[in-house]
Amino acid sequence: MADDAEAKGGCERIFKRFDYNGDGKISLTELADALKALGSSSPVEVRQRMEEIDMDHDGFISLDELIAFQHANPDLMKEVVRRLLK
Repeated sequence: MADDAEAKGGCERIFKRFDYNGDGKISLTELADALKALGSSSPVEVRQRMEEIDMDHDGFISLDELIAFQHANPDLMKEVVRRLLK
């Protein structure tokens, strides 16, 4: 349980960091900035990640979608949290 709470907290911190306008969703531009901070800025990769994470296909990533992505990819998200929130 502590791991779940820690993972959710990491997702929340990442989400808040890249939701620049505070509208409660991460846009394609905001995702591109997040991926650029990780060293990945290819437009193709940004679109692929958006399609992978944006489960309702509205063109934005909600906190719930990011948390669901974290549950499906825990090792990847641990690395993202480590690199972005150091």
